[in-house]
This record gives sequence, C-alpha cells and structure tokens, in this order.
Amino acid sequence: MESATFLMVWKSVKRPVLLTGIVVFAFVGAACSERANSPNDQAASNAPPQAGQPLNALHVAERVAAVRAAALTGDQRAVQANMQAFNDDFRKSIKLPDPSRPIDHETARAAVRPLAGVRSSVWIDQSNLLVMVGGAQYRNMETIDRVCNALAPLGDTLSVVVNLQDVTATTSQGADTLSRNCQLPEGQRALMQRNRKIDALDPATRRAFEAEQGGHTH
Repeated sequence: MESATFLMVWKSVKRPVLLTGIVVFAFVGAACSERANSPNDQAASNAPPQAGQPLNALHVAERVAAVRAAALTGDQRAVQANMQAFNDDFRKSIKLPDPSRPIDHETARAAVRPLAGVRSSVWIDQSNLLVMVGGAQYRNMETIDRVCNALAPLGDTLSVVVNLQDVTATTSQGADTLSRNCQLPEGQRALMQRNRKIDALDPATRRAFEAEQGGHTH
C-alpha cells in the first residue's frame, strides 16, 4: 500500500517542482548544519528518534527526486533504498512498529544491565520491559532514554515500552512506575499497543486513599 501511494506521488510531481525541492532541501540542509553545534541540538542528540510525526511534504518531495534521479541512471538499488526509506517514514508517521526488526528479549536485558543505576530487568509481556533501578536519581526520562538507546541497535524500539521502578523508594510517589514508549511522548503507545498499567493500584487513587487515611488519624 505504501509503495502504491509513493508511486502516485511520484507520477504527479513535475520535474520543475522536483528541482525546486532539491534546491530548497539543499538550503535547509545548509541552515541545519550551521545550527548543529548549538547547546539545544547537542542535548537533543541523546534522545531516541521519535515516531508519530506527520509526513513532511518537502521530505516526500526529496524522496521522490532521489527515486527519479536513480531511475533515470538505472540505479535500481538506490531506487529500492529510497522507496524503503519512504515506507519507513510512512510507517513511523502512523506509529506502526517494524515487524521485520523485533528485539530479542534476552539480548535486550543484557544490553540494559551495564547501565548506571540498573539493578535488574524483566519483560512483562511482548512489549513491556520493566527496569528496576536503585535510587531516585535514576527514576527519570533520561534513564528511559539511555535504556532505549541501548536497545536501538537490536531492532525497532517503537515496539518497546520501558517501565521504570525505583526499588529503594521510601515514599508512595517515589514508588510509582514511570512508563514511556521509546519513540513516543509519555502516555502515547504504538499502533495496536496496549497501554498496560504496571502498578497494582493507580498512583493517583493510592495517594488519595493515603491522604484520606492520614486525615482520619488527626
């Protein structure tokens, strides 16, 4: 389906538009390279790649131009590579994990084990990885980023939800599980991925109950 959509876009684009797209992307690329060393960009470079973004029209035009140029020169390998890149962009835009790149669970646990603060890890189901850390300083999104980056070479992390628990927590709030899909904002899940609750009792409900119990002791 994605390939048919791409070919329809390709056939509908005229050469002047393609050339314009190439020029625009060259300009944008140069502008981006000038900003690459800014502190914000360097900080963002540690974050895993993000899915769920709509397809960019200029980016699609660039792909079309690359496919057309490769086809004109008879470079079928480049044609296929750019078609695959477009399919990957489309798949990520609809938050669909790549079934051809599953992550082996035991290899993933081995990759996470050396990370700072990690005590242990276990897969709860096919998608949810529970990672236990030792200390409140490790219970944050930065640790989830590090876990996801460690898993990235093993397959498509859009299929993985990292659930973080501090085994040394002494408060109710500190014991809450922090969860996030590797490539999506907190609270979002990949297509057909269940938003599983890890805590036995919803954290907000538990704290409300504790507050009520505390009020009765006075």
